[in-house]
Amino acid sequence: MLAGFVTGLDYASIPAAIREQAKLHLLDSVGIALASASFEYAHKACAGLAALGSGEYTVIGMPAKLALRDSVLMNAMLVHGLEFDDTSIRGRIHPSAFSAPCALGAGTFVKARGKDMLAAYVAGVECAIRIGMAARGGFSPAGFNAVGIVGAFGSVLVAGKLFGLDPAQLTAAQGIVYSTAAGNREFATTDSWTKRLEAGWPAVGAITAAMLAKQGFVGSRTPYEGKFGVFTTYLNTPAASDLAAIPAGLGQDWEFSRVLIKMLPSCFFNHPIINSTLAVVRQHDLHPRDIRGMRAFLPQAAVDTVCEPRANKLAPRDIAAAQFSVYYSAACAAVRRQFTLQEMDADALDDPAIRALAAKVEYAVDPRSNFPAHYSGGVEITAVDGRQFTAREDVNLGSTEMPLTASAVEEKFLGNAQRVMSRPRAEELRDLLLNIESCDDVGAITARLGAA
Repeated sequence: MLAGFVTGLDYASIPAAIREQAKLHLLDSVGIALASASFEYAHKACAGLAALGSGEYTVIGMPAKLALRDSVLMNAMLVHGLEFDDTSIRGRIHPSAFSAPCALGAGTFVKARGKDMLAAYVAGVECAIRIGMAARGGFSPAGFNAVGIVGAFGSVLVAGKLFGLDPAQLTAAQGIVYSTAAGNREFATTDSWTKRLEAGWPAVGAITAAMLAKQGFVGSRTPYEGKFGVFTTYLNTPAASDLAAIPAGLGQDWEFSRVLIKMLPSCFFNHPIINSTLAVVRQHDLHPRDIRGMRAFLPQAAVDTVCEPRANKLAPRDIAAAQFSVYYSAACAAVRRQFTLQEMDADALDDPAIRALAAKVEYAVDPRSNFPAHYSGGVEITAVDGRQFTAREDVNLGSTEMPLTASAVEEKFLGNAQRVMSRPRAEELRDLLLNIESCDDVGAITARLGAA
């Protein structure tokens, strides 16, 4: 089913609005990768991969050249490394984290036209979201990371399309890649960089699986619905899955249109808390010394991600932990009155004012939450003089109800890119990516994405 849809999809058959949105999401992904290249984790990860050998494929924002699969692994870690990448709330995944690097890498390998690379990227995102939807949010409670599990299937559809697999081969490729699908949520309990890896490994497995399938390697034909398929093996309650969600409206009702671009570098569960806190402290001119306590209201699904274990999340030691701490998020927003990549720097993580206020933050399950329609939530701030202030956010910026403008996404890209390059060069890359459909060889663009 998915194999037939993907092999039959071409650039012209994708609605124009989705094609334009896809270019913005691709631009956003590359911009985040460029920003990530300025952080410690990126340099250590790249050094580890480079120690295994070099190659001819670009690492975004960095001088290294790696073998195809290593470059895709590295680029996906860069896209996903700052919790700034796009998100499908219905699929419970970050679809571009694996799909965009896979499309750029595989597209470069086969010297694909920009139109063909973009079509493969859209196909992978669309199908991955639907596979995620079929799990009904069940991967996380079972201890698995949906990006690592679902991403394997989404990525193999991207790679398989670009490698020219026919429907039978692409069906086999999905069965093969199932053996590589992996990802767990232990990163949410301790300081860990592994969540980033789990966005890159799916594309590594996908490129491998797609090429094996093209050469006739046989894979299971039932990786989804089989007795030991993904929805049986990776869910606590397999009966709760909804396989019908995968084909429903496929090619007509585009899930891609609902993917959210983030404007804050943090887990999406924290966004309404950050925005609500900013609204209160700015409106009432509250300073840390004025605040007796804070209470964050979040959906039940957020508790194990950004609230517990409380002891580990109160004083995060690196950005990965900070991005999954509601305590840090609320306190940082109140102290700094902003929440940008600057708030991921060491001086913010070590700020005694932020740490002191974080200890005063509590959380409660939000009775008004509309999750999973939106990442909703709010805050209640109690001042030392007894006054109480509340604010909440029920609809996310970037949703279909509150869409982002193209100029806002472009400015986000330019801000991210300028962490590692000049504005003129960032503007040049922006223009190349936003006109990628006119490119005859994607490699001409990916070659420009490394460090100058």
